[in-house]
Amino acid sequence: MFIAFEGLDGCGKSTQLELLFNYLKSLNKKVIKVREPGGTEVGEKIRSILLNKDLNINDRAELLLFLASRAQLVEEIIKPALKCGYYVLADRFADSSIAYQGGARNLGIETVDFLNKFATNNIFPDLVFFIDISVELALKRLNMKNKDRLEKEGRSFLEKVRKSYMEIAKTKSNFIIINGERNVNEIFSDIKRTIDNHIISK
Repeated sequence: MFIAFEGLDGCGKSTQLELLFNYLKSLNKKVIKVREPGGTEVGEKIRSILLNKDLNINDRAELLLFLASRAQLVEEIIKPALKCGYYVLADRFADSSIAYQGGARNLGIETVDFLNKFATNNIFPDLVFFIDISVELALKRLNMKNKDRLEKEGRSFLEKVRKSYMEIAKTKSNFIIINGERNVNEIFSDIKRTIDNHIISK
């Protein structure tokens, strides 16, 4: 299975991914984790550019950099792993570009969706866990850390991102909204229940 975690910066998705990684390992499943942007040598170089708060990157260039990193990740890591029977856990994937660049950057959701299909060669997650938190909580958590270029965008940007994610949820059956404003174990309990049901159904 290919499983992605999505959400506003500060939502706790990376923590939940790590918990799922360890849980699947405990079941003796073959599992790897990847992150976006990044996950490959090419992708990590692109990541350093995208998150550099000293750079002024054009919105279209930003999108294309994300897509380039994603294309490399799919061909180099994700596709071979899936063929070998691995569970692939991704810290962000294609829906991030739809929400951040398509929605919040106003580049167009349909445009980004089309480009995602090209970049991924139509390989998309079986499940997407959207860890939903309020913009207020996201800002509170982000204020406690050294923010990168995207994290510095502020309230109105994050509101557009969250709204875009909610629009995605209406159109995709594999998109699962998880209440991220509870404690870590309660959140993971929901994720674990979903995964267990899918494992049993296989």
